[in-house]
Amino acid sequence: MFRKLPLAFLIITLGVSCAYAKKQPKYEQAHQLTPDQAALVEKAIGREKVLIKNIQQRTPLVETYIQNTKPDIKLYQVPIQDEYMLSRVDFGRGFFDKSYQPRGKSAKKGFFKGSLTSIMGLTKALKLDTRVMYNPLGFTEMMFLDPSSFDNQHYVFSYVRREFLGSVRTWVYDVHPKVSGMGRFYGRIWIEDEAGNVVRFNGTFTPPRSEDDSRLYFHFDSWRMNVQPGIWLPVAIYVEETERVEGDKKVGLKAQTHFWGYSLKLPTRESENVSVKVDDAVDKSDDTQDVGPLQATRAWITQAENNVIDRLVEAGLVAPLNAGGYETSVLDQIVINLAVPNNLAFTDPVHCRILLSTTVEATTVGNTILISKGLVDALPNEESIASVVSMQLAHIAMGHHIDTRYAFNDRLLFPDESTFQRIDMYHTEHDNIDAAKRAQEYLQASMYKDKLPSAGLFWAQLADRGKVLKSLNTPKLGDSLLKADGTPWMAELAHGAPKINWDDLTQIAALPLGSWLKTDPWDDKVHMLNAKRYTPMNARDKMPLEVTPIYYKLQRYDASKLTAPAAPAATQPAATDQPAAQPAESDPAGQPTGSTASPK
Repeated sequence: MFRKLPLAFLIITLGVSCAYAKKQPKYEQAHQLTPDQAALVEKAIGREKVLIKNIQQRTPLVETYIQNTKPDIKLYQVPIQDEYMLSRVDFGRGFFDKSYQPRGKSAKKGFFKGSLTSIMGLTKALKLDTRVMYNPLGFTEMMFLDPSSFDNQHYVFSYVRREFLGSVRTWVYDVHPKVSGMGRFYGRIWIEDEAGNVVRFNGTFTPPRSEDDSRLYFHFDSWRMNVQPGIWLPVAIYVEETERVEGDKKVGLKAQTHFWGYSLKLPTRESENVSVKVDDAVDKSDDTQDVGPLQATRAWITQAENNVIDRLVEAGLVAPLNAGGYETSVLDQIVINLAVPNNLAFTDPVHCRILLSTTVEATTVGNTILISKGLVDALPNEESIASVVSMQLAHIAMGHHIDTRYAFNDRLLFPDESTFQRIDMYHTEHDNIDAAKRAQEYLQASMYKDKLPSAGLFWAQLADRGKVLKSLNTPKLGDSLLKADGTPWMAELAHGAPKINWDDLTQIAALPLGSWLKTDPWDDKVHMLNAKRYTPMNARDKMPLEVTPIYYKLQRYDASKLTAPAAPAATQPAATDQPAAQPAESDPAGQPTGSTASPK
């Protein structure tokens, strides 16, 4: 039984507690650094200035994909809403952001001008206001520790330990500001031990006034890579808040920001007549002397195709062709697997290329099939990849080609950020209906016919998650895999699939984002992940179409190696093997095991 205390006693006790709380230090006492530890910190401070100078010379693309989440008893947390942003950032004159405008909307100039010190205005950029959209600038700023005040005068460093991130040995320090300020960094940094570059930092930005303002800031994990000799640049950021209060609701947030296109240059002038360099087409003429009408028409379509593909590569939206890479070793072989049994004799070979966006979309440009990186990453097995390719192959066979006005190169002379508005590569609803029907026929005649229920699982899962992941399923250049009402174009496959069963660990309907491919941040080429694959141990491990944490096994740049400078480690326990060109057998989860038998 509690004894009733005098009111005066309670007031005095509360006053003493408040006074005591105010005297408590905000940060832990730092340990004195050894001379070696202090020297590495000084190197890191100097290298941060070098990094900023390097970035000022670049105009990278910045893509941010956000998923708001809610708690779930079985799956821990599930996405309930999403948002997608893609920008080109020019730091040469400060912080200059040029968002890629979505098609169908008038262009809006969203310029964030000013000196680099303006990047410290994080409160407004990161403010969580349900009345406004997320600001891409806020996520981009997480590529910097503190561009104006990262030094011993403003920060305290505490040595923690040494740690390897991949093959790069680092010294780990905890960092906090000496005095609270607007958006000071508070967290942990990893400094590589050779040149003193900060290769990773993990934490948040401190609120400017009170602890209550901490809701305005996200916790993030920011990574950098050694992309060229002596050059480390930001490549990816993971943001997570497992629980925050918005009104009377508790919601979470997961987001990934990726940077690429560092070797791209801004157009020579910001006008509607931007210069575009298009390489001369390869002479594909045969021994005949003349060109017939049909051949001339197809050549005209090919010219439009080449112009568009070259323009998209220049804009950083399509990966440059990587000979022997995923496009040729996997996707092009699947095209053959579908074309041969269906007796599809194309005048020119059909090839596949990768759109570098996370949005789930696909389309065709002439005889080129474009599939987004986000779509490839989510496809769990070869038969599901074939179901996507088959529909695009049907578009080509049925003559649903790109508008041939792009055969005139001057129609492609426009700023990069206008690409989505100026290039129309989506098909009409009628074309998609016809292509979906023809694609079913191609699949039934192919080596994939006995695995179509497994492919249908992906379409069923996409439709289910598409109800809340609307931004992920809103295409930027091509076609959505879902109709306007949310049903998949390949609905017949989805209807033939078994019911989605979260407790069936052998059933993999779709993978988390980032499961198969990585993009070289310097030259934009895509490579397959060299990562171990794990089967799920529970329903929470499946994470279809979800954002996951980022972790890289870093390595130093080696000019003798022609692969990307670093490979993300496996964070998606779903597949067991990488997709092969032709699977002979599958593991229990339906994943291809790697047979390369020729198509019958």
